[in-house]
Amino acid sequence: MQQVDTIAEMRSLVANLRTQGKSISLVPTMGALHEGHLKLVDEARRVGDTVVMSIFVNPLQFGPTEDFARYPRTLEHDSQLAEERGVDFLFTPTKEDMYPSYAPVVQVHSGSVGKEWEGAQRPHHFEGVLTVVAKLFHIVMPDVAVFGQKDLQQVAAVKAMVRDLNFPVGILVAPIVRDPDGMAMSSRNRYLSVKDRELGLKLSQALFAARDAFQRGERRASALEAMGWRMLERVVGLTPRYLAVVNADTFQRVNTVRHGDAAVGAVRVGETRLIDNIIF
Repeated sequence: MQQVDTIAEMRSLVANLRTQGKSISLVPTMGALHEGHLKLVDEARRVGDTVVMSIFVNPLQFGPTEDFARYPRTLEHDSQLAEERGVDFLFTPTKEDMYPSYAPVVQVHSGSVGKEWEGAQRPHHFEGVLTVVAKLFHIVMPDVAVFGQKDLQQVAAVKAMVRDLNFPVGILVAPIVRDPDGMAMSSRNRYLSVKDRELGLKLSQALFAARDAFQRGERRASALEAMGWRMLERVVGLTPRYLAVVNADTFQRVNTVRHGDAAVGAVRVGETRLIDNIIF
């Protein structure tokens, strides 16, 4: 594996790969890698000749009161995991290279897809996500980019950007990877104490309960939401932020649930914010 630290070097390598007729798969991350990220590498390897993973903690997608400063930065360990899993190029640009001396004047707006849920809880979050993803697409010029289902609203926003702005990139979505207790793997899980983790598990349990009710025949979104919300609001020490049943592409709330719709939720446990989803 080769680590690439600058945009100029990455572009030069991409140009060379293209002259060799190599296809490129991109796995964009913020580091603090876990098995969920590494499953994305497996998917990238399956569909491309060359796998590029980016690690960049993007300041644009953090709000002023969020955890940008304490977000885990474990580049040495991440590099070892990436190499062991088969990444060819690890792209690790600096903030100064990605955003020279200022925040970008032009940013990508997420529109209606990013308005509610995560977008409402974290103003400007999706603008930061889409702006950095657009930059990575222009720098790496991948044939395919691989994202995880755990960040489902982010996936919907990226798909909309690719479609509406005619990016020549295929988007591949890999299923959520869960720990044995059912919690979706996340870099922020390392913040959780044993007790906090027990509380945080209630989110996945509420989503699983909604899924089970759907499988038994319940199709009213309001009933599924109410069931999940009741499970969350009675847990002392857990602060529910939202739980909703939505169209997985538009992220608009639905009334009647159909196959392919999603239940999405977010909670706060102590200082840690957790998100999760299931697709019906």
